[in-house]
Amino acid sequence: MDFWLLLVLLGIMAFLYASVGHGGASGYLAVLALFSVAPAVMKQSALLLNLGVSLMSFIAFYQQGYFKWRLFWPFALGSIPAAFLGARIPLSDSSYKQILGVCLLIAVLRMLVSLRESSAKPLPLWAGLTAGSLIGLLSGMIGIGGGIILSPVLLLFRWANLKEAAAVSALFIFVNSIAGLAGLKTWIPLDDTSLIYWLAASLIGGFLGARWGAGVASNSKVKWVLALVLIIASVKLWFV
Repeated sequence: MDFWLLLVLLGIMAFLYASVGHGGASGYLAVLALFSVAPAVMKQSALLLNLGVSLMSFIAFYQQGYFKWRLFWPFALGSIPAAFLGARIPLSDSSYKQILGVCLLIAVLRMLVSLRESSAKPLPLWAGLTAGSLIGLLSGMIGIGGGIILSPVLLLFRWANLKEAAAVSALFIFVNSIAGLAGLKTWIPLDDTSLIYWLAASLIGGFLGARWGAGVASNSKVKWVLALVLIIASVKLWFV
């Protein structure tokens, strides 16, 4: 029963996150935390699941014309080496859980706070490189692609509109996930059969979510449900 529930939840997370241009690592980490998966396994598994979902999300938004190279490359240039280094920084299980808990709450705020869209401003090169480096370092440390941080940064500073931010974040997550995986010092052996099912669930959910999100506005009720799951997982990480 737990096995199938885990697959369903991973698929739902992939659908929801892909619909807003994210790979879903923070969502996968939330689900895996609820099932008491070991932190080392959580980190590498979330990054692996991130790859396929973020790529499908990027393709869907790119085909709709939302991707802006000028917004992507400064963040990516700073983040890729930082994510590689971040993945090599050792964290105790307790520190890992606490940092991840904070990032999950950031994800909640990202979804619940209505960010007003306005005319876009040009992205200063120094700002993109600096923000990308900081986001990449944190992403590599805890095993996420960084989209939950990059998207609100793009919107808050009015460097992109909502769907442009989704398109840029999707590719940003993909390259950061590769860098984070490359930087892992050790790999924990996984049950190949389980991993295949996890990947299948995330890819199916991600494909459907990416196609839906690239053409249809997000549903506010979906955001509340997803926020509730992340809050529960964050509390579990901090206090259990």
